[in-house]
Amino acid sequence: MPTPDIFAVGRGQYENIGDIILRRPLLRWARECGTLHVYVGNSPDGYDEGLGITGADRVYRSFGRWYAALVRSAAKGTAHSLYKPGEIQLTLVGMKEHVAMLPAATLVRVRGGAVGRVGVGARNFAAVPRAIMKPSNALSSYTRWRDDKTAAYLGVGAAMPDLGFAEGSPVEALRDAATGEKRDLLVVSLRDDTEVAPRPYPDRAWLDGIRLAADDLGLRIAVVTQVSVDDARTNLLARDVGAEIIVAWPEASDHLAQEQRLRAVYRRTAVAASDRLHVIVAAMTEGAAPVGLQLDDADKISRHFDTIGLKGVAVNSRGLSARELADEIIARAQRRDEALDALAGARERLENVRAELHELLAPRSVQTVSA
Repeated sequence: MPTPDIFAVGRGQYENIGDIILRRPLLRWARECGTLHVYVGNSPDGYDEGLGITGADRVYRSFGRWYAALVRSAAKGTAHSLYKPGEIQLTLVGMKEHVAMLPAATLVRVRGGAVGRVGVGARNFAAVPRAIMKPSNALSSYTRWRDDKTAAYLGVGAAMPDLGFAEGSPVEALRDAATGEKRDLLVVSLRDDTEVAPRPYPDRAWLDGIRLAADDLGLRIAVVTQVSVDDARTNLLARDVGAEIIVAWPEASDHLAQEQRLRAVYRRTAVAASDRLHVIVAAMTEGAAPVGLQLDDADKISRHFDTIGLKGVAVNSRGLSARELADEIIARAQRRDEALDALAGARERLENVRAELHELLAPRSVQTVSA
């Protein structure tokens, strides 16, 4: 029985540790089922290491060569294909991957292979893009969206926890350590996005609220960069809130080392507050209570935590007084046990997804066709 070729996309925002955290589990699960063919583009030093790429993987810098290899393998009846996990923009530009993949996905399915879409979430929810996604959704053998709202909007496939919840420390180890450990940090991280959609810098009341929450909880403040484009804001924020620890990342390189630096801080963190979804996801997987500390009314963080049953994580902090903001953070800091229960439940669901994916990609599901 031939070993299947599993074609997956590892390319993401190279400056974003969160993109690595959510891609790595899916690549690992795929590798367990066959030979992994992964497209990473012109990734910078350290990105592939962060993804966990191994010497046995076949790595492609060119999308055209990856696509051609997929078509050849599909024609032989030995290929499965996985879409890229993470957020998709349901616009004509954002859906180009899904449109471009239609011929190859069709060939994979005709030759007996499987097409999987695992851990994908929508950024926007307009009607026309949903219609354009229908052919791609119809070709998918297995679909699991990363939040309930996306699943309801696209109507094909169930929801699952974000793949980022699969990484980090074992929940039982976090529970065992709870009584004797020293978690002395309040972590803060804010997105900048100056080149894409500049975000407002918080006002004095917001900055004072962070300081007040840390003082009331008896914590020291750490400010971290998980997405390198946020680094200037990290340094400014550290100065303005009186942070004692800064985890900077001015250049998107050596990704694994940066993730390890962040996780070391998160393992000391009592509460992590950020408007970056995967900052608080990663911190929670190391035992911190998450706070979606937003400067607007976006629902992205709420959607993903609601999906694992942890509601009320996010707060729109604009216009709050220092006292009001501090009280919001303190209230969520006191929900750590609830967060660990939700994390345990999320990981059970993710293990089910992994098992279903293994069943889908198992060698016996491939129909070998003579050349």
